[in-house]
Amino acid sequence: MKISTKGRYGLTIMIALAKKQGDGPTSLKSIARDNDLSEHYLEQLASPLRNAGLIKSIRGAYGGYVLAREATEITAGDIIRVLEGPITPVEGIEDEEPAKQALWMRIRDAVKDVLDTTTLDDLSHHNDDEPRDAYMFYI
Repeated sequence: MKISTKGRYGLTIMIALAKKQGDGPTSLKSIARDNDLSEHYLEQLASPLRNAGLIKSIRGAYGGYVLAREATEITAGDIIRVLEGPITPVEGIEDEEPAKQALWMRIRDAVKDVLDTTTLDDLSHHNDDEPRDAYMFYI
């Protein structure tokens, strides 16, 4: 399973909002500027996140976006499913032989477990000074 820029940038939006939770609305323009991303692309991602009830938009001169729930109640899995669809490493798993089917299901379940047990609160409190390699893995 490969997470596209939709999922990666969606997590960026949500982590930024989690870090600012309680401080009022945050504009996509500021998130785009702080992360060197396209504001237009972030706007496209905000719509499905809003429709899924993960964020709320606030209109006005000091408007922007806020989390719709506490950061402890939103998981990485919630965000990835909204932007990427179902979490599955292989399409057509039901057509595989039983040994391969079992492998794909174990991989799917492991990925789901990580995504569904990692909250926005966890991600927003990650120590940015910690080496990135500590969280990387290779298959």
